[in-house]
Amino acid sequence: MAASLISDKKSIIGNLPLCSDVLNQIEMIKKIGAQIRWLDERKIEIDPKNISPQNIPCDLFEKMRVSVLLMGPLISRFKKIKLPHPGGDKIGLRPIYSHLEALKDLGVRIEESPGFYKFTAPQKIKGKKVVLKEFSVTATENLMMVAASAEGKTIIEIAASEPQVQDLGNFLKSMGLKIKGLGTHTLEIEGRKKMRQAEVDISPDLLEAGTLFIATAVSQGNVLIKNINPDHLTMFWEKMKEIGVNFRLSKNSVFVKKSRGLKAARIQVLPYPGFPTDLQPMTSVLLSQADGKSLIHDPLYEARFGYAQELKKMGANIEIVDPHRAFIWGPAKLKGEKITGPDIRAGAALLIAGLCAQGQTEISDTSQLDRGYERIDEKLRKLGAEIKRITQR
Repeated sequence: MAASLISDKKSIIGNLPLCSDVLNQIEMIKKIGAQIRWLDERKIEIDPKNISPQNIPCDLFEKMRVSVLLMGPLISRFKKIKLPHPGGDKIGLRPIYSHLEALKDLGVRIEESPGFYKFTAPQKIKGKKVVLKEFSVTATENLMMVAASAEGKTIIEIAASEPQVQDLGNFLKSMGLKIKGLGTHTLEIEGRKKMRQAEVDISPDLLEAGTLFIATAVSQGNVLIKNINPDHLTMFWEKMKEIGVNFRLSKNSVFVKKSRGLKAARIQVLPYPGFPTDLQPMTSVLLSQADGKSLIHDPLYEARFGYAQELKKMGANIEIVDPHRAFIWGPAKLKGEKITGPDIRAGAALLIAGLCAQGQTEISDTSQLDRGYERIDEKLRKLGAEIKRITQR
């Protein structure tokens, strides 16, 4: 959706998840001036011809981390913009240092004032080789969107290669750009002035698939999860086999069966195609039901273990060694408690813990869950979970 703003041509995006972050992003680009037309339940047409970055709603922008992705396309198209600081989950500092340094490499001048960034790009941004400071998904995506209208070739090294980066690349190719290296850590992008009308279907959400997979495993269910791309979770499947989850993969689905005798494991979070940081909290719940001592090491975010204290209240045996490592002993008998999910993935982990805990679990601030999961309570209820929403969306 952000990339659609690079051009003044219409774009069509299909297979949209109707979670609140997506719906808020739609509202934000509407307020900027884009015309949105719903073609069916999950497909929209975006006409960005008359957008103006001066109309950005600060309240929405500061609410969501995904708003950081407006930086690239608006710089690419308007050259001089002023943006509020982006919001996001409370899982660490998550500075946008990598974004800013990469933009500076392309000649963008950046000034920071209280609550805002001012960006001034050359009228003709020239492509060059840029080495990112880390494997950052959003920094890679922002740089790709600026490179889309740059003169000549931009080479991005230490690029993230996640499926959402590949989706963006395919969307830009649909606009007429030449891009090499999608799915690798080196991208080559040939910029162009004129873009074509573009259309793309978004890949299935690997994180929702992984969340439902673990929810099934801890609750001893038998569930077929359809419309997935198994290739997006290669390392995740390997670790699930090691833990002892009983499952069978097909071309675009996974069948999770009742799993007995779960075993402890060592989980090392790594950039894609390694083990995803966003499935680490849910995996911790699974390991709390496994036999033995497990280790989770997540070097990406210093506050990712914010959910652990809530799990401990429920009876999980977890020791936080440092901001990036935790030991988990299992199996533990979890009991229902009143708990709070501090971020999207923590909320999903605690929801899963509630499914396998004895008694009633009450989770507050479910708005975090709604940001990343579309009606997850309804989906789980259809699978037999006793779950009730007691506040409005």
